[in-house]
Amino acid sequence: MPTANYRSLLRTPGAAAFFLPASLGRVGIAMTSLSIVWLVHGHTGTFTSAGLVTGAFAVADAVLAPQLARLVDRFGQTRVLPPSLFAHAGAMAVLVILVAADASPALLALGGALAGACVPQLSAMSAARWAALLRTDRAGELPTAFALESISNAVSYLVGPTMVSALAAAGHPVFGTVLATSLSVVGGLVLAAQHRSAPPPAVRVTARDVREDRSLLRRDVFLLMGMNLALGVFFGAMQVSVTAFVVERGVPGAAGPVFALSSCSGLLAGWLYGLRRWSVVASTQLLATTGVLMCGTLLLVSVDSPWQLAAVVVLTGATIPPLLVLFSSLTESAVHQSVLTQAFSWLGSAGAAGTAAAAAASGWASDSLGSRGGFAVAAVATAAMTLQSVMGLRLLRAPEDRPGQAESTTR
Repeated sequence: MPTANYRSLLRTPGAAAFFLPASLGRVGIAMTSLSIVWLVHGHTGTFTSAGLVTGAFAVADAVLAPQLARLVDRFGQTRVLPPSLFAHAGAMAVLVILVAADASPALLALGGALAGACVPQLSAMSAARWAALLRTDRAGELPTAFALESISNAVSYLVGPTMVSALAAAGHPVFGTVLATSLSVVGGLVLAAQHRSAPPPAVRVTARDVREDRSLLRRDVFLLMGMNLALGVFFGAMQVSVTAFVVERGVPGAAGPVFALSSCSGLLAGWLYGLRRWSVVASTQLLATTGVLMCGTLLLVSVDSPWQLAAVVVLTGATIPPLLVLFSSLTESAVHQSVLTQAFSWLGSAGAAGTAAAAAASGWASDSLGSRGGFAVAAVATAAMTLQSVMGLRLLRAPEDRPGQAESTTR
């Protein structure tokens, strides 16, 4: 198995210039949902309200992200991203004001939805830039590029939630929200300024490229969306349930280290995964990885101490980056380049929808049944993901197994 080279990827002209600011912005995005949990819980004292607001945030993100991506594919990242960033900053400011004013749960949920409607889709835009940069003559390096993206995500979810939890435990949940928004906006604006690496808008694609393969109505795309939905449920349930677990045991400051351990294990796993060109087909990798995640999540229901929790999240966290790489690679191989940002955003929206459902469900379960109830929600989600990966053994194939795919993605 030949090794890949992250350094050569970042030395590609224009690559570091878009990857680094996108990574900075992703730290802010990784902080946002958890910062809302801490912000609302700190003022209301209930995880039900925190889950409701976070769920409204995620629902709005899930519904409107593909519409924003459609505009990006049509008009280009550099034109669409700046106004969406300023709208997101304004919406987050409104939410903080509503929380400080002790607004009703309905108004808080509305504020959360407003903020979620404008979330910048930096991950989808960065992945689309890698695809545009490498597709023509370096397509074999795309899995490594997507692994680099997963490493960036792992770092984001290491640094972001750790900072949010530390600020909240110190009694400053508002600072965490402000910091999250600032990082998202600054990173996004710098990304938007990188014109050279931006994929061309769809209006510049010739008539020859306007074919039926532009459609996203494909069984393999729907299956990938379903798996991202389940993964989003896992994420949402873990955010609320881990927080509830450490609060139950009187150690709220342990939330940060627990999230950090999960992200560290994911960072290492993503790094090692991207260093190899795997001979095992992607669908088989999916089944193995989701099976490990399911087993680890089932263990969470029986943990009794923060130390046991930390040990299990090391296992579950290590499965996430390989899953994200596989999702990205299979999506890039399935759809036309002119709708690639939309495809990535639909996967992200499916994940956000799952997070929304899990935030509300696990918030209620944690208040009613304790943190084990929230962990049970995560366990159900990973079991569903494993069942879908069994279906993927037939539906999902690697790019080299798709007749004519290389031609459609290099035109």
